Amino acid sequence: MSDLEEVDAGELPAPPPPPLLGAVAIVGFPNVGKSTLVNRLTETRAAVVHEMPGVTRDRKELVCEWTGKRFVLVDTGGVDIADPTPLTRAIAGQAREAVGEADLVLFVVDARAGVTPGDEEVAQILREAHKPVLVLANKIDDPSQEPFALELHRLGLGDPIPISGLHGTGSGDLLDRVIAELEQLAPAGRPSLPDDAIRVAILGRPNVGKSSLVNALLGRERLIVSEIPGTTRDAVDTVLERGERTFVLIDTAGLRRKRRHRQGVEYYSELRALEAAERADVALVLVDSSEGIVEQDIAVADVARHADCSTLVVFSKWDATTIGVEDARGELRRRLRQRPTFVAVSAHTGRGLDRLLDNVAELFDRHTARVPTAELNRAFAELREARQPPSGPRGRRLNLLYGAQVRVRPPRFRVFVNDPGLITRDYGYWVENRLRERFGLEGVPVSIDFVKRS
Repeated sequence: MSDLEEVDAGELPAPPPPPLLGAVAIVGFPNVGKSTLVNRLTETRAAVVHEMPGVTRDRKELVCEWTGKRFVLVDTGGVDIADPTPLTRAIAGQAREAVGEADLVLFVVDARAGVTPGDEEVAQILREAHKPVLVLANKIDDPSQEPFALELHRLGLGDPIPISGLHGTGSGDLLDRVIAELEQLAPAGRPSLPDDAIRVAILGRPNVGKSSLVNALLGRERLIVSEIPGTTRDAVDTVLERGERTFVLIDTAGLRRKRRHRQGVEYYSELRALEAAERADVALVLVDSSEGIVEQDIAVADVARHADCSTLVVFSKWDATTIGVEDARGELRRRLRQRPTFVAVSAHTGRGLDRLLDNVAELFDRHTARVPTAELNRAFAELREARQPPSGPRGRRLNLLYGAQVRVRPPRFRVFVNDPGLITRDYGYWVENRLRERFGLEGVPVSIDFVKRS
């Protein structure tokens, strides 16, 4: 058994990443190619890209690394001051906040379209912000098109840099320039996230109050909230410091049923939500209290379980609830395999928000905990006494010999038995639930590998 206890002992900790030089905001009029450029510079597909303008709404922070140096790249929604709709004004407000918090601004202009009135409005905002700006003449896909960039001098923000976010032309030179500018500015920089930062994915069907919950936790309008279902399209990360704990809140797009029928922006937005669950430690599954638990809520909880997230069910809009506490608890224990606990909150009144963060921290501690091998094997001995193990066709009975925890975050156990073929589905679930009850792992995905002793 000693070799099992030391499975993770030989893994050397990864060296800490280099410090972040600062924050770089990408701004511009709608549909000038900002998100395409973000994906190019970060070598990811983290920003949703679509030919329809206005796909990016909340601002999204990503870490960009170049020549061993790192900075935060902030993608923002298109700024269209002339559009009076509330949602467009909220998007513009988010972009202004990003500019205010940035150390350097990349102003993206569609060079082939020339300088538009919308570009001039954005340029005026940047002049008033008094922040260092690099003007990017985007969509220069061919050297013969570089003269198009000359018109951008009229913006009065310096020499334009010709690039193509789609094809990558000039992206390396741009990154060199960004690094040089940040080093010259010498900002204080942003500390890297600690290893014990709690990554929390906020999942739920559309319009259950996910963004409202994040804003209530932060105490400010960090995310755009709208009555229009589907306002959130990207997975948005926001860091929240509370005491000695660091939470990374990941707001996501609503998860819908009949996934095979979705296409375009809706398809890619939901894909981002699934990826957010994959990189999270804890998933908050939001349920609209005014409607009660519906089948789609159970499907969302299954997404969290398959992503190996520890799960906490959050009944939002509790001030308008139609269900009782005991009814909710019984329904969850009956229908969800991880048997999660739940918290009732109201983003409107602030009820339950502190208790929610306390529960998230406790759940994360269980998610990352290691059960001592001796204590685990005492539990197996009690299981052998509590229930007769299954037997095979010739009367050969299963014997739980010993085991150890081989992984954390989430916990995974390896149990040696005399014959894994004797394990039944019912008995495997029974062992899983008994371990969950014994070691306080409610809401935590517990994985058990039954292997034959050699």
